[in-house]
Amino acid sequence: MSKRKSKDNSFSLGECITKVQMILRARFCHHLPGKPFGVEAQYKNLMDLLKQTAVHGESNSVLIVGPRGAGKTMLLKSVLKELMEMKQVKENLLQVHLNDTTPKKENLILGDKRLLQTDDKIALKEVTRQLKLENVVGDKVFGSFAENLAFLLEALKKGNRSSSRPVLFILDEFDLFAHHRNQTLLYNLLDVAQSAQTPLAVVGLTCRLDVLELLEKRVKSRFSHRQIHLLNTFGFKEYVEIFQQQLTLPKEFPDGRFAQEWNQNIQSLCKDKTVEDILQKHFNSSKDFRSLHMLLMLTLSQVTVSNRNIGLTDLLTASRLCTMDSKANVLHGLSVLEFCLIIAMKHLNYIYEGEPFNFEMVYNEFQKFIQRRTHSMHNFEKPVILKAFEHLHQLELIKPMDGASTRTQKEYQLVKLLLDSSQIMDALQKYPHCPTEVQLWASSSLE
Repeated sequence: MSKRKSKDNSFSLGECITKVQMILRARFCHHLPGKPFGVEAQYKNLMDLLKQTAVHGESNSVLIVGPRGAGKTMLLKSVLKELMEMKQVKENLLQVHLNDTTPKKENLILGDKRLLQTDDKIALKEVTRQLKLENVVGDKVFGSFAENLAFLLEALKKGNRSSSRPVLFILDEFDLFAHHRNQTLLYNLLDVAQSAQTPLAVVGLTCRLDVLELLEKRVKSRFSHRQIHLLNTFGFKEYVEIFQQQLTLPKEFPDGRFAQEWNQNIQSLCKDKTVEDILQKHFNSSKDFRSLHMLLMLTLSQVTVSNRNIGLTDLLTASRLCTMDSKANVLHGLSVLEFCLIIAMKHLNYIYEGEPFNFEMVYNEFQKFIQRRTHSMHNFEKPVILKAFEHLHQLELIKPMDGASTRTQKEYQLVKLLLDSSQIMDALQKYPHCPTEVQLWASSSLE
C-alpha cells in the first residue's frame, strides 16, 4: 500500500481513510460544533451569558427554545468549545449534563438522547457523580434535597478561598423536569442561581414554546426569563455551505496533502448541478440538522480505500436510502400469500371506504380471487392463511382498532391496514417474481 508523507509522520492511504471516518462520524453522531449559520446573534447572546458566569462569577439562567433538529445542542457546544479555549475557564468551570445531552462516545447511534434522570433523586446522584463528589458525600444523610445540593456546591469551594468554582448545569429536555414532583430540582437550582450563593448557570434546552407555563409559580419567579429562540431560517445557499463545512476536514488533520485533496473534492462536489438538485430535494423536505447528518453518514459509509473520495454516485445512493419508504421495503420480503392478503385488504378499504375489517372478511376476499385464478395460485388451508395474517400484524402492517375487545375471537377482531394504495402498488412493481394474476388483481379498481 502506498505511503503518504506528512510533515512529521508517514500515513498510508488506509490510515488516512480510517482517520477521516473517525473525525466525520464523531462530527455527525455527536453533533460536534462547527461554524454557526444564521444564529450569530443567538451565539453572541449565549456566549456573553456563560462568560459572565465562567469568568466574572455571575449567576444566570437561560432557555434555548427551538424545534427538534434546529441546532440547539450544536449551538451550545459551539459556545462551550470557544469558552473552554480560555485558560481561566478551562481550569475552573465545571459542567453537569442532565438527561444525557452528550451522547456517550461508545454509542454511535445518530442523534441518540437517552432520558436517564427520570426523577430528582436520580438527577442528584448524577450531579454527585459528574462533580466527582461521591467520596465527599459518603454515607451522609440529608434532611432535604436543598441541603444535599447545598452541601455539593459547598464542597466545590477552592481550598481556603471563599469563592466557589463556577458550575454550568445543562438540562436537556428541560420541559420533562417540570413533570418531576414539586419541580424540586428546578426550584433549588434556580434558587441558588438567583441568590448568588455560588456562581451557577442553568441552561435548559427544549422544543416546547409554552415551557414557562409548565413551571410552578415559585420556580417561575426564580427564573431569569431569558430565552434564546432558534428557528431554521437559513436559505438553500447556507444549507449548501453547511453541507460543505460538515464534510470538510480540519486544518489539524495529520496528513495535510490528503486533507487538501479531500477538501478540494468536496468543494467541486458542491458546485455540481446534480448535487445541488439532491440537496434542494432534502432542503425542501427538512432543514433538520439530524436529517442532513443522516444523509452525510450514509454517504461517508461508502468511502473506502478503493473509493477514497465522495462522488456523485455515493450521494445519490445515500439520498435514495434516506427517502426510501420503510414500509414498502417490508413488503418486498413478504411471501406471495401475505402479499395477496395485503391486496385483499386494499380492496376491502376501497369497498368499505376505509372502514375497519376482520380476518374473515379478508379470507373471503382472498377466496374470491383463488376461485377465479385456480390455475395459477395454490389454495391454502385456513389456519395457514390465519398464520400469515398474524404475521402481518407482527410486522405492524395492520393494527387492531382502539377499544377492540381482547375477548373477541382473533378471526373477528377489527383491524386497520397501515398502508395506502400507492405504497402497495409501488412495492408490487419491485416485488420479485410476482405472478401476473396477482399484479392484475392488485391494479383492478374493484374485484
